[in-house]
Amino acid sequence: MATFRYALRDTFRTMGSHWGVSFLTLLTASAVFFLVGATALFSLNIKQVTSSIEGDLTIQAFVDSVEECRAVADAMRGLPWVSSIKVISPDDALLKLKAKLGNQAKAVTLLGKNPLPWTVDIGAKKAQDVPSIVRELLSQPSVDDVVYAGALAERLARVSELSGRVAVVVLIIAVVVSALVLFNTIRIAVYSRKQEISVMLLVGATRLYVALPFVLQGVFLGLGGSLVAIGIIHLFYGDVITSISTALPLLRFVTDWDVLYRLYGILLGTGVVVGWLCSWMAVSRFIRQAMRPM
Repeated sequence: MATFRYALRDTFRTMGSHWGVSFLTLLTASAVFFLVGATALFSLNIKQVTSSIEGDLTIQAFVDSVEECRAVADAMRGLPWVSSIKVISPDDALLKLKAKLGNQAKAVTLLGKNPLPWTVDIGAKKAQDVPSIVRELLSQPSVDDVVYAGALAERLARVSELSGRVAVVVLIIAVVVSALVLFNTIRIAVYSRKQEISVMLLVGATRLYVALPFVLQGVFLGLGGSLVAIGIIHLFYGDVITSISTALPLLRFVTDWDVLYRLYGILLGTGVVVGWLCSWMAVSRFIRQAMRPM
């Protein structure tokens, strides 16, 4: 306990004597962790939007009778890509068409006989599953025609895949940058006290006793940077999402606070782990050099 109290006191003494470097490191770490959090939220929202649109993707297969509808539905029910199956009669389809046409629905009555066929509406779990479902439907001999938003499905699949790759690259770059900043800050602090550390090692101080203040400094800077980033994200995220939702009311974004709190926890953990690892690497390297025989 006495060792920890000494390490804690020495940590704040070192940070105070190099307050300019510590402050700049805190600002840089905050900016980097904000970039990490914003990129993660961007990726989560892209996935949420594409998932909600994918949930609305339906494939319509047209057949001649209710028996053929049931046969197609039974054939599709066992496929792993299918999320929902719905059989629509010509009468129900006509009612939906009239509802869409509104004031122009009277024109449909001029046709006399209902021209609409029996329809099987099939929902896809993901946009990239749509072509597989369409191929299965076209292989059914009773299916006359298939209608689906093929171009939209392909674009959604590409957007989802691309956003995931971009998010991973940005996250890796941001974590590497934060690690380099913290590593250099701790190394500057170590070199500013290298003579003092060498004397402590010569008189028998343990590696842990010497390294602990610098490790705590790295942990505090990493933790502080992530806390500032979380505060900024928490302060502005709700307003940003509200503004975008007002402009684009059909899209659904991440508003579940459980998801945000898990992201905050990951950012805090990343800040602590990166700070601990970088500071430990920086001070351990110097201690190994100082303990080498002359």
